[in-house]
Amino acid sequence: MTAVTAAERILMGLGISDPKEIDLEAIAWSRGVLVEYRPLDGCDATIVGSAHKAVIAINSRRSPERRRFSIGHELGHWHHHKGRILFCGSKDVENPADDALNPERHADEFASDLILPNYLLHPRLRKIKRVTLAVAREVGHEFSASLTATLLKAVQSNRFPLIVVCHNKRRRRWFRRADMVPGWWFPLEQLDRASFAADMLFNGTAEQNWPRKVGADAWFNFRNCDRFEVEEQSFMLSGDEVLTVLTVPADGLG
Repeated sequence: MTAVTAAERILMGLGISDPKEIDLEAIAWSRGVLVEYRPLDGCDATIVGSAHKAVIAINSRRSPERRRFSIGHELGHWHHHKGRILFCGSKDVENPADDALNPERHADEFASDLILPNYLLHPRLRKIKRVTLAVAREVGHEFSASLTATLLKAVQSNRFPLIVVCHNKRRRRWFRRADMVPGWWFPLEQLDRASFAADMLFNGTAEQNWPRKVGADAWFNFRNCDRFEVEEQSFMLSGDEVLTVLTVPADGLG
């Protein structure tokens, strides 16, 4: 059974039993934090606080899902790093490339648990047989969460044999792999031009409507990987990056 996180304890303490009840401004107020929206230059959010009170400023120019995640991120700082003045740029918020010891990673994890709490998300995931971008978008819409955050939670749930990986034109930026997927399924550092993700990133090909099969050797280089096919579906992120969802076949799980 998954342990209850600090963010989930806050939600449970407020009696929240439905995603529509996750009002982040009200939750912030219950923690002694006021949320304000205004145009910000050079950062997505700031938090200034004392011992018991704080003010979060959110960049009003960002998308609703990004603003929402930024509130959760700053509340994560309030929980973990109270008493500090912090300015969070676009690369500090919702950035899975941060290492496990980075304070920004702690704040991101808190935000993810606040917006997509396991005790509300997992019952919905149990009804899903196959993760596609369309399905993930539907779940994300229900929780008012970004597609990336929703996919990462699906990986973390360990209910599906998924790998989520982000590349730019030069290299792999980060990836997450479900615990059920063996460690030899380690994505290549650079995109193979045989992958649909490369076609999208380098040639501007439109997003796929449904996962397509591709030889596993387009994504991995372990011994005999060419015996397998994986399902691939990709979409573009900002900053010339592409995010790909790979589904590992059942006979490749060990």
